[in-house]
Amino acid sequence: MKPSTSTQDYLKRIYDLTENGSPASTNDLARELKVRPASVTGMIQKLAAEKPALVAYQKHQGVTLTPAGKRAALEVIRHHRLLETWLVQTLGYAWDEVHEEADRLEHVISEDLEQRIAAALGHPTRDPHGELIPSEDLAMPADDSTPLASLRPDQTAIILRVNAHDPNLLRHLDSLGLTPGIQIEVTDYSSFDNNLTVKVGQKSNVLGLNITTRIFVEPRE
Repeated sequence: MKPSTSTQDYLKRIYDLTENGSPASTNDLARELKVRPASVTGMIQKLAAEKPALVAYQKHQGVTLTPAGKRAALEVIRHHRLLETWLVQTLGYAWDEVHEEADRLEHVISEDLEQRIAAALGHPTRDPHGELIPSEDLAMPADDSTPLASLRPDQTAIILRVNAHDPNLLRHLDSLGLTPGIQIEVTDYSSFDNNLTVKVGQKSNVLGLNITTRIFVEPRE
């Protein structure tokens, strides 16, 4: 059976929190999902008891996805990112308008509609924010991007993706020209506060870690 909306939300958040290889804590999940830690614990125990189990959980050691849980998470992530792409490319939405719409629709579209959207869009590999779209067989492509925060003066790079959903932040990045596909140059670095001065075309901006840790790039030689 198709997982419930609540289950899909949990699996998607667990996937996001465990991408670095570390288990997700109940407190992290509670913060991300805006629910009480006790509710998270109860839901995790339920997911661990599914047949097959969707998560692996040990008290005080966090939670990870099982292979079945990972496939279910990647399916809803694929739906979400295809929907965001469709909303931007076909219906004219801006990149800061699509996250909540896709959140609502990702749970209800059929696999047939998913395949039709993918085909109509030319089987895209990235969404409007540059995030990778899982393949039809639910494999996540390799991500070779580097955080902008790791670059130093005289390095240039192409922005590949922006890991942000806050509409205000996305509009701010758009106003600065910091969008996927844009070439940037780092011209200065402050070791005191880790701020970077980044040049886009003829315009330079000083960016703090709240931005440079959310932008991922492909450095150029």
